[in-house]
Amino acid sequence: MMPKAAASAKYSSIEAALDYLVPMRQKPHSLAYEPPPGVPRSNAGYEARTVTLYDLRASTDVTSLDREGFELIRHHSAVRDFHDEDELRRIYYPEAERLIAAATGGSRVIIFDHTMRRRIPGVADRTRGAPRQPVSSVHNDYTTNSGPRRLSGMQTEGERPAPQSRFSIVNLWRPVHGPLRDMPLAVCDARTVAAGDLVAADLVYPDRIGENYLVTYNPGHRWFYVSEMNVDEAWLFRCYDSATDGRARFTPHAAFTHPATTADTPPRESIELRSLVFYDT
Repeated sequence: MMPKAAASAKYSSIEAALDYLVPMRQKPHSLAYEPPPGVPRSNAGYEARTVTLYDLRASTDVTSLDREGFELIRHHSAVRDFHDEDELRRIYYPEAERLIAAATGGSRVIIFDHTMRRRIPGVADRTRGAPRQPVSSVHNDYTTNSGPRRLSGMQTEGERPAPQSRFSIVNLWRPVHGPLRDMPLAVCDARTVAAGDLVAADLVYPDRIGENYLVTYNPGHRWFYVSEMNVDEAWLFRCYDSATDGRARFTPHAAFTHPATTADTPPRESIELRSLVFYDT
């Protein structure tokens, strides 16, 4: 049974639309590259559903990776320019590894990729020559299949993490500039997501096929965001966990249009790191 939402009076909240997958018979797929003319990028359809998003900043509750699947953390980075690849790998990656290890209790953390996003109105994600765009469809980055494949991929790429009894994939997400008012990130309480809400979808690359979860609408989903995030704040959320003991394994998330957004609101810029976290027990 899913938990009942706490009294809404505890939270400041807004109403906004999130893009959910329309249920379909075949497996959804999308091309992770710009398709040839006349070829649709995806066979999936989406429906905008208005949901309540609770502002975690206004809450006295403390969330956790194990329970809800996410945490808001405060961290001042020594990086001066998040667009500088050298600074990211030389300064931010080690910072993030220490930060994630401390937050998760992991014995080893490996950052395996990062993505910079900058919203350009009217431009689709993965458009050739344009930066990556915020993703408004509700999704989770890994599935029960692709999570272990990510670990296997690291082993074949030369990282060769030592075998462990448990590992997880954790995302560290933060705005590059603040306060963030344009296309903030919403995250869903993992306890309110039923297994049947998660639909495995193929991500087709030129040389391989990945897999993530798209999500169908469930009125029991409980959503959170953080108002006006600044560069010293970050979301930490779990995209996969190999443990099946009741802790959060998948955390659906999506960008959304805040109802207070205006035409002169500075466009969102953000960075996300994905990490493999290993545990001794």
